[in-house]
Amino acid sequence: MRSWLKLFTACMLVLLVVASCGPSKEQLIRQSKAERELGKQYMLAGNYTLALKHLLDAEKLYPDDHILQNYIGQVYFLKESYDRSIEHFEKALELKPDYAVARNNLGAVYLTMKEWDKAIEVFSALSGDLLYATPHFPQYNLGRAYYGKKQYSVAEQYFKKALKMEPNFSQALWGLGLTYLATGRNGEAVAALSGAVDISPDFAQAHFDLGRAYLKLRNYRNAKEAFGRVATLRPDTDIGRESKRVLEQLKHVR
Repeated sequence: MRSWLKLFTACMLVLLVVASCGPSKEQLIRQSKAERELGKQYMLAGNYTLALKHLLDAEKLYPDDHILQNYIGQVYFLKESYDRSIEHFEKALELKPDYAVARNNLGAVYLTMKEWDKAIEVFSALSGDLLYATPHFPQYNLGRAYYGKKQYSVAEQYFKKALKMEPNFSQALWGLGLTYLATGRNGEAVAALSGAVDISPDFAQAHFDLGRAYLKLRNYRNAKEAFGRVATLRPDTDIGRESKRVLEQLKHVR
């Protein structure tokens, strides 16, 4: 009887010790990943509030996940909470310094905030990463940053570098077209922007800027066509409304 009681007591002590330890690290990581994936799906569906809830729940379970920190940064960026977005992209890079996706996202935040020099620093580091799968993106983003600084000759160089790497990169053609517009090279702007919309027919902003270039050349027929395309593609946006206004002004112009 006494030996049975001792065995029972010993078993209870073991169970108490195990219970007091809580879930293992592996269990926490699994639970965190499940929450992370839920958050990702909500983010892709455009429900950023629910996405953030699940991602922050995942962070409570296991914060040392660079992919998770990047997702949290993305959601804060989409919710226009840029300082918090930067904080989480930087956490992702602390956990994995060669995590190019988070570095690119960090640079994108600085571009949105018009922090041109910080963006240049980030994208310059990224452009030197020989393992980065899409090297034309940092070249394009460097072009955007230098365009923002009104250093148009440098911006042009980077847009052309991006196009050398990826000739069908419509965004780089658009950036090049904007650079030509800014420097009065309107014919070259038309060529670049026409190339952008040929590659990406639904690229409304490129159609809008193509319309602007045609206006500068007094080619009103083609300008109407470009602005008409914008009005069809994005009727309820700022560029859509502006296109309708311009079309009204050009109604009797040939």
